[in-house]
Amino acid sequence: MWGYLPGVSQQRSPLLGPVPVRMPDAAAAAGDAWRDVAGGGCGFAMAVSDQGKLFTWGSTDDMGQSYVTAGKHEETPEAFPLPSDIAIVRADAGWAHCVAITGKGDVYTWGWKECVPTGRVIADHSATGAMDCDKRQSGVATDQGNSITVSPRSKVSRTSTKAASGPAESRGTEDSTKRRRLSSSKHVAESESSSDENLSAPPCVVTFNTGVKIVEVAAGGRHTLALSDFGQVWGWGYGGEGQLGLGSRIRTVSFPHPIPCVQPAFCNKDRTGIVMGSRTLEGTNDRAATCVKAIACGGRHSAVVTDSGALLTFGWGLYGQCGQGNTDDILSPTCVSSIMGVKMQRVAAGLWHTVCTSADGDVYSFGGNQFGQLGTGSDQAEIVPKLVEASELENKHAKGVSCGARHSAVITDKGDVFCWGWNKYGQLGLGDSTDRNVPCQVPVEAYNLLNVSCGWWHTLVLVEYPT
Repeated sequence: MWGYLPGVSQQRSPLLGPVPVRMPDAAAAAGDAWRDVAGGGCGFAMAVSDQGKLFTWGSTDDMGQSYVTAGKHEETPEAFPLPSDIAIVRADAGWAHCVAITGKGDVYTWGWKECVPTGRVIADHSATGAMDCDKRQSGVATDQGNSITVSPRSKVSRTSTKAASGPAESRGTEDSTKRRRLSSSKHVAESESSSDENLSAPPCVVTFNTGVKIVEVAAGGRHTLALSDFGQVWGWGYGGEGQLGLGSRIRTVSFPHPIPCVQPAFCNKDRTGIVMGSRTLEGTNDRAATCVKAIACGGRHSAVVTDSGALLTFGWGLYGQCGQGNTDDILSPTCVSSIMGVKMQRVAAGLWHTVCTSADGDVYSFGGNQFGQLGTGSDQAEIVPKLVEASELENKHAKGVSCGARHSAVITDKGDVFCWGWNKYGQLGLGDSTDRNVPCQVPVEAYNLLNVSCGWWHTLVLVEYPT
């Protein structure tokens, strides 16, 4: 790993180059080992072990707020206190909330209260033992005293063919968060909150429809997406810029809600149905459209890739991070038409930018570029996807991609890692703190590099050493 994790250094100095992260001695003695890396949020890092433990390390933010997100805030990774009978296989973190999936497809989440949906609390960090309070009431989206009810049990199931209609658009100023928001003239300024209310929530089980199995999760600044094994996308959290894809600026969705990510354009003109997680149109044996195979959450925008290779984006568009050729907010999943002829494979999203890889191994980027995070050789923003034509990537086949707040990384099929963008805290791993606007290979001494995951201010890679 490399970059900024305050708890790893007593002087709070960044790690400018790759440093091994050792499995705790007790876990290693028990035969455990690293299985995957999971990035991290506000000053903390995460990784998943072979035995299904989620390890966290790092520190709190500069204000000393942890939102019970990171667990142990020190140099040595420690298993996050989840129930011992569950095995985590995937995880992701936003700015100050985390989400994890078990091998059975169950989802756990914790951190900022606005990011944690109504669910069954499984642990209370302030008391001994576990709480078993089932809170499966309806989710409520609030807006300055008005409320919009969102059904906790959508009528859309794994075999449904109807798209759920988004809740009515809400208006007014956004709920305050004690953190200043970047805004433009088209956004209403938010007010500061003087509330001393506890902003954190302990881990809880996220309740989905019966039979839904989640296989991938993505955490953004204040929202979360989850992908089922049938290709249906669910979302919850803050949606004021459309990042929940429900066709509105609903402030908060406090229960997982299905997001219609397949457009009529993908269907034949004589078919009017839109598929939500179903592979066939009701009453036929033909595929009406395609399902989603990859998801990503940025600071306030989202992106998905379908199994036909189409890229759809939605949410905040001020910097062009939705790739639609403008800077408008996109309230519903919309195909990025300029690359319709390119089959996309994976996608990642940062605070203001988006990076995706194609089936041919090419890299495309768009959005904000203040620190060179697009890798295009300049600091000019791009409002449509642009091919990253860097000499370092020539004859390279990118297979994985990840974004931090303002930096990007790809891993190739040969196990090489390239980083670019903001480097104030050494998050590029190149031995200095100089920003880069083109991809640069990170010198990692290992037998093989298997995966890369960017935290907001740091980068993790999973490596395989020779035996």
